[in-house]
Amino acid sequence: MRKVFLMGLPALCLWSSFALAMDIATLSLRTTEDLYHVCTVSPAEPLQREALNLCEGFLVGAVSYHDAISDKQHLKRLICYPEQATRDEAVQAFVDWASTHQPDQRFMHDSAVLGVVRGLAAKWPCQ
Repeated sequence: MRKVFLMGLPALCLWSSFALAMDIATLSLRTTEDLYHVCTVSPAEPLQREALNLCEGFLVGAVSYHDAISDKQHLKRLICYPEQATRDEAVQAFVDWASTHQPDQRFMHDSAVLGVVRGLAAKWPCQ
């Protein structure tokens, strides 16, 4: 029992420091600003890797949904990324777009999905 407790103690400490360092509301990813903060988390954050995985996973999910809807429903594509585009490039495209739009709260208060589409469409617009 002591061994289990000692093994779980570091995880508990990490979680509590993460909770103090990052606002739990940010992890809900309701707004573009929430997603931007998760995607640009400081390397000093104890759970930086987890935050970046959340960022990447959200972007992959949004793009996958976009692709599925536009292909199956024959809807106009909003993002026309090249076949060789990487996940890291997509995250960087979103972060670049969001960082330039930080002062414009009408964009930053929109849903995170809209921010992803706007950011990636700015990088890879459709003709």
